[in-house]
Amino acid sequence: MKIKVLMVCLGNICRSPLAEGILRSKVDPSRILIDSAGTAGYHVGSAPDPRSIEVAKEHHIDISGQRCRKFQMEDFHSFDHIFVMDRENFGNVCSLAPSEDHKKKVRLLLEGTDSNYTEVPDPYYGGKHGFQEVYHLIDKACDMLIKDILT
Repeated sequence: MKIKVLMVCLGNICRSPLAEGILRSKVDPSRILIDSAGTAGYHVGSAPDPRSIEVAKEHHIDISGQRCRKFQMEDFHSFDHIFVMDRENFGNVCSLAPSEDHKKKVRLLLEGTDSNYTEVPDPYYGGKHGFQEVYHLIDKACDMLIKDILT
């Protein structure tokens, strides 16, 4: 049975598509299914931000085919693990949880990492450097996440 992981940010155009792409590049797709979503529906159907696509491509990851979607209550039933990029979206996701057991599926992506950050910063209003920094934070978190969910 596949482990199902969902990555969540606000708009599903910057952080969560990167997280989906990075994690997908590190695991056996026959063992883990990965998707991403946003808590807001601003960009439903759109491709990820061009800067996210560019920084992923620099690391030989293609996220250009992803399309933004909004987080739905049904995602609690469809996914085993829900990783959220920041506290605000963590609260938004948990507020939709139909039970305490469903809330237990939700964690901050950087929780338990050795990062100086507790949240993945939103690079949307910044320059390319912010997207590179976010890539590296997510990359390290995904390495730890793999150890956590596969053991």
